[in-house]
Amino acid sequence: MTGAPEDGRLPGRDQPGGGQNVRPDVVHCLVSLPMTGVLVAASAVLGLVVGSFLNVVIWRVPRKEPVLRPGSHCPGCDEPIRPSDNVPLLSWARLGGKCRHCQAPIPVRYPIVEAGCAVLFGVAAARFGPSWALPGYLVFFAALLAVTVIDLKHFIVPDRITAPLTLAAVPLLGIAAAGEGDWWAFIRALLGGLILFASFLSLNLVYSRGMGMGDVKLSFSLGLYLGWLGWGELLLGVFFSFLLGAVVSLVLLISGVRGTKDFIPFGPFLAAGTVIAVLWGASIIRWYSGSLL
Repeated sequence: MTGAPEDGRLPGRDQPGGGQNVRPDVVHCLVSLPMTGVLVAASAVLGLVVGSFLNVVIWRVPRKEPVLRPGSHCPGCDEPIRPSDNVPLLSWARLGGKCRHCQAPIPVRYPIVEAGCAVLFGVAAARFGPSWALPGYLVFFAALLAVTVIDLKHFIVPDRITAPLTLAAVPLLGIAAAGEGDWWAFIRALLGGLILFASFLSLNLVYSRGMGMGDVKLSFSLGLYLGWLGWGELLLGVFFSFLLGAVVSLVLLISGVRGTKDFIPFGPFLAAGTVIAVLWGASIIRWYSGSLL
């Protein structure tokens, strides 16, 4: 009489020599890949929509205009923009980068911001996956993108962006801590925000030309989100920010694009250095630690 083995394992699947065992971690990886792809794609689409809104923020906030009202309109002729002409990326390309009514040029900044926000949201989703922390970092990346463009154009880091960012960051990371059961990460985030704010404020008091108050106010949120990830990421974010700022400033001075008395905004370098540390900081730390061994 034949039957199943006494240990209950099926021939050809579970027994040695009857086939390859599939490790649970491999199965989890294979199952999670499509889910991650869907999350990345959905986040990128969301980034396109948010990027379209950021273009409104970037235009109106420096001019002290209301963000939500009135609706989108052409700055040249004040004609309201049709919903069909307000589709991220596609509408700009279809209209040839011009207003439908007055033919005024629509800056290429608009599709660049939309595409840039989509990329940032997509890589953030790939980095964090379906975690409680992801929403907070999507908000963070959107704010950094708006700050970067505004600072490059107007040399300001507006309170109307840094204040809401800080007010949103604390509860978002608090919810993430509760959801993931990691309250030490939340405490570390608060400490990181306080440490970075105090450090930047000290620099502002010593040399205000090199560190504006807008950068100081932004630094608390930078410390929050970098501190959530770890002390190493916090240090890396600051390091890359100052390194990028120094290198680019030196190139601009040597090339004659900027003079020694010209102002060079620091906000974009803070944003870039922070994004690098958030996305690849853990990998950089592992590589550096391994190189020392």
